[in-house]
Amino acid sequence: MKKPTSKKISTKMETPKSTVKEYTFFADVYDVVRQIPKGRVTSYGAIATYTGTRLSARMVGWAMNAAHAAQPKVPAHRVVNRNGILTGRHHFATPTLMEELLKKEKIDVVEDKIIDFKKLFWDPVVELAL
Repeated sequence: MKKPTSKKISTKMETPKSTVKEYTFFADVYDVVRQIPKGRVTSYGAIATYTGTRLSARMVGWAMNAAHAAQPKVPAHRVVNRNGILTGRHHFATPTLMEELLKKEKIDVVEDKIIDFKKLFWDPVVELAL
């Protein structure tokens, strides 16, 4: 019977050859949201579809909830649910801040719902088509 030979295991760390930043879903979401023009809005689902994760609208919501700490700033107030309702308003500094920011951009809101949502809707799949 042969005696097992011990192989020397290298503990040297390999340096990655790529200089590409590490991928994060939140960073992709923030990149899309930063491109929404003033006076326009989009939905969590539209962003999820654009990022290739069509069924991850809820994850887009989580990203928006954490957006207050992102730099450069992320205009999270421009992201609403598929019906134009300000479902993320409770995650702002005050419950009315999201509506106030939208109104500064000439977007009318009544009872936490955007008036003319379909007219103001910005679809990243269309607007950012490659």
